[in-house]
Amino acid sequence: MSQYPSAAPGQKTFKLNTGAPIPVVGLGTWQSAPGEVAKAVESAIKAGYRHIDCAWMYGNEHEVGEGIKAAGVPREELFITTKIWGTYHRRPEEGLDDSLKKLGLDYVDLLLVQHWPIPLIIRGDEKIPLNADGSRAIDAEWTVEQTWELMEKLHATGKAKAIGVSNCSTAYLERILSKAKIVPAANQIELHPFLPQHKLVSYCQSKGIVPQAYSPLGSSGGPVLQDPLVTEIASKHGADPAQVVISWAAQRGVVVLPKSVTPSRIATNAKLITLSDDEMLKLNELSQQPGKAVRLIQPAWGVDLQFDN
Repeated sequence: MSQYPSAAPGQKTFKLNTGAPIPVVGLGTWQSAPGEVAKAVESAIKAGYRHIDCAWMYGNEHEVGEGIKAAGVPREELFITTKIWGTYHRRPEEGLDDSLKKLGLDYVDLLLVQHWPIPLIIRGDEKIPLNADGSRAIDAEWTVEQTWELMEKLHATGKAKAIGVSNCSTAYLERILSKAKIVPAANQIELHPFLPQHKLVSYCQSKGIVPQAYSPLGSSGGPVLQDPLVTEIASKHGADPAQVVISWAAQRGVVVLPKSVTPSRIATNAKLITLSDDEMLKLNELSQQPGKAVRLIQPAWGVDLQFDN
């Protein structure tokens, strides 16, 4: 076990490099359908969640804001994350202001460069501008280092209590850190037992960057929750397979952002279980089995993001 980073089982919060606590389990809102998001957020907060993860790109922040308001919990008790999309890399404050307006908030607790360290050209209201050949229209004259410089200035306004990144490999983090005055507080990445990202998690933690897992259950229709090892451990603990996967990530010191719109599942996902050292080791090494290692989220950016796996 010593070769893998770990955290105390059942821990409820981790600490960002700003000193602020961040709840270990948060509600993800990606792919939540219109008309479902507000109820899911309200249900999550009433079930005890204090961490909601959203993004301008998801197109549902107004509903997230409705759910926050309906839950009736004081703002200072909540941890809200949103993200700056690629078309806003040259103008992150404009992107954040739009998110804050939709959310009905004065600030967010964490603002990430979303969801990839790739700036896109600005062309009207297009979220993913395309070239004539169908490829994605990347802003080749802008760099993620320049984006980060603007993020640092935005942090100084107080409208984002902490700033971080998404889908950054070690190589991309090193690029940012070579110029940064502020170390990113978090790096949100695809992470589940079929893509454990051990090297990247270890690197982030060595730099004081909290790793966060999006699609921690393996994404919609993914094979993770049906894996025999995961279901065997779940049966042993009298738990759901999702609880096993979420608890595995949390015990590694990773913030976990499962998505659901079903109240019962939302509540169950937040109930961490304590996995044994042997169970953690088996889950940590599951991706080494033939055919298990898989990256489920791979947009066609046409850019080498330099991930280890």
